[in-house]
Amino acid sequence: MKLYGLDFPLSNSDQNPTLSREQIERVYELYKNGQFKEAISQIKALNEMHPNVPLLFNLIGACYKSLGKLEGAIKMFQIAVSIKYDYGEAHKNLGTTLKELGRLDESVESFMNAIEIDPSFVDAHYNLGNAFKQLNRFNESVKSYKTAIAIDPNFTQAYNNLGNVQKDLNQLDDALNSYERAIAIDPDFSLPHNNIGFIFMGLGKMNAAIKCFEKAISIDSEYAEAHNNLGRALIATGNIKAGTSSYQKAIEINPNFADAHLSLGHVFRKLKQRDKALFCFERAHAIKPSMNNIFGTLLNSKMHLCNWDDLSNQLQELRVRVNNNEKVIGPFSLMGLIDDPDLQKKASEIFVNHHCPKNHTLPKLTGYSKHLKIRIGYFSADFKTHPTAFLSAELYELHDREQFEVHAFSFGRNTNDEMNLRIKAGVDYFHDVYDMSHKEIVMLSRSLEIDIAIDLGGFTGNSRPKVFAMSAAPIQVNYLVFPGTMCANYIDYIVADHILIPKDKQNHYSEKIVYMPNSYQVNASKLNVSDKVLTRNKLGLSSNHFVFCCFNNAYKITPEIFSSWMRILHKTEESQLWLLANNDMTIENLKNEAVKQGISDTRLVFAPYVNLSEHLNRIKHADLFLDTRPYNAHTTSSDALRMGLPVLTCIGKSFPSRVAASILNSLSLTELITETEEDYESLAIELATNPIKLKSIKDKLIHNLSSAPLFDTPLFARNLESAFKTMYEKHQNGIKPEHIYVNY
Repeated sequence: MKLYGLDFPLSNSDQNPTLSREQIERVYELYKNGQFKEAISQIKALNEMHPNVPLLFNLIGACYKSLGKLEGAIKMFQIAVSIKYDYGEAHKNLGTTLKELGRLDESVESFMNAIEIDPSFVDAHYNLGNAFKQLNRFNESVKSYKTAIAIDPNFTQAYNNLGNVQKDLNQLDDALNSYERAIAIDPDFSLPHNNIGFIFMGLGKMNAAIKCFEKAISIDSEYAEAHNNLGRALIATGNIKAGTSSYQKAIEINPNFADAHLSLGHVFRKLKQRDKALFCFERAHAIKPSMNNIFGTLLNSKMHLCNWDDLSNQLQELRVRVNNNEKVIGPFSLMGLIDDPDLQKKASEIFVNHHCPKNHTLPKLTGYSKHLKIRIGYFSADFKTHPTAFLSAELYELHDREQFEVHAFSFGRNTNDEMNLRIKAGVDYFHDVYDMSHKEIVMLSRSLEIDIAIDLGGFTGNSRPKVFAMSAAPIQVNYLVFPGTMCANYIDYIVADHILIPKDKQNHYSEKIVYMPNSYQVNASKLNVSDKVLTRNKLGLSSNHFVFCCFNNAYKITPEIFSSWMRILHKTEESQLWLLANNDMTIENLKNEAVKQGISDTRLVFAPYVNLSEHLNRIKHADLFLDTRPYNAHTTSSDALRMGLPVLTCIGKSFPSRVAASILNSLSLTELITETEEDYESLAIELATNPIKLKSIKDKLIHNLSSAPLFDTPLFARNLESAFKTMYEKHQNGIKPEHIYVNY
């Protein structure tokens, strides 16, 4: 038996002629049975009679360590090796204790001392590998584990940990081989089953991952991490109920399992149960505040509930931590909080470096022989009833088939809803890659010789940036859904316009800019609008007072913009503010905030979620759409304008805070673009109190709808194709990506 490196029976070098074997056995029995305090008491008594026996100090150190008294343990192990320097076990025990305290460099020295004394000391090599791994000295860690395995070919834990390091080095085939070797030696070793599942999950092979996690749990039903991972894989396959049960089981096994609380919170967020999600995120943060992105996740969850408690201080902390290169928030969540393109670029850089850096698993992709038609591939999880599809479906249909071959790669589940079927019919080839790994998707794209891959997801939702990290095509483009730089050296271009990214702001983007001549946003030329007869009274609105509205998601509503709205309501007697009903807690928080600012909560009206055709029908009953900042109305802005509803915006500094201005500019309605909070409020009040001016703007909007380029989808398709042809020609001629100015 070996506990904390104590060999029993004792080796000859450990025995002392003045100390009987029976005395040591008696103390060791206490230690082995967990009676550490009694063991310490008896060892101290023996120490008084035998003051220089290194074994006793080693044993009392082990007892201290078991009691969590690590500093005391270190002192005892140090005494043991000072008495007997060639006491390898004590050096190794000293190393493991130092490692627990985070004193990794010292622990490495102790393990090396143990190995110098006994080069075949397998536990010392193994623990040295563990220390090197924590120090991110991965190659040295691999060498140590391999040495341990060479000494003991049946050392399953060493194989498992070797696989973990190889996974960190992205040597996935080697990692899988190491885990499989561990399983071959001990089929009932649950850890490598879980770890293989984790690799499969990272590759996007969810069904294979599920089988591995289930195997790990069948071996060890109390394996909380495997339950959590199983939940993640099940959720990814759309099995929400089973996934939730797995998370709850993980928490039942280990109530302090922060990752499981975080995972459960993400499920509740997906289900729009925001209050439950917030509770889970708060629990995860309380348990492990250093967890990657938990601070930002918590902030984002609070924003969805319009819970702004201590937000100002939290934003200051967020800014500092992002600038310190901490993995504190996802880049998409940051966009709704701070209008700073430099900070947003930094957050993307941190995310890419940690989550999806350039992957060199496959051979370098240089390009293909020139095709008769340029092969473009749109990659998205949202080829279904979703805003992305409503915006872009017509584009796929309109591409010039004499010049382009259009492919869609669907990361999402096969919904077969009306929009899904339309997109399938509107492209040349529709590839359902939902169950494929990242590598398999890339290999499919390469086998089809896709020339230009357009990432319609970026760092949002169910996007898969790791596909692009492996180079799905020689040219890769960030477009439409993620409103900012991905800061990835494998994304060549971002589609924008001169409003979104002025020339003097190009340094905020790692990609080269495709400058569309009008708005970057593609739109359907027509959308179905419900013909249901509605009145303001039916919608809960006043029939004879001014109605402001904003149908943006609640996380876009900041305390500053809400205060602006309250000041506007204060200056426009009996006007109403019509908002989207996100959930009961959000409604309650906004009403309470209105009352705090002297506005009756009855002047806030909340609209339930409805399908797009019904929503387009009802928004005609508002008078003016008030935009949010720093994250503007995007699709909601073009929806409102399409229905003749003016949108008032305040332009910001970063991409997401300039989208509404881009859209308004495309309709020649620049008079609705303000630059300061004061001008924004002043113009809102003026339009609410000057019906002649408001009518003039509405008339201009309606007149421009038929001729302005915003809803001219054929024109947009030709302009985007022009950009694609320029990208392609540059690449074919060996020219690196450069900024592209379409029809300027």
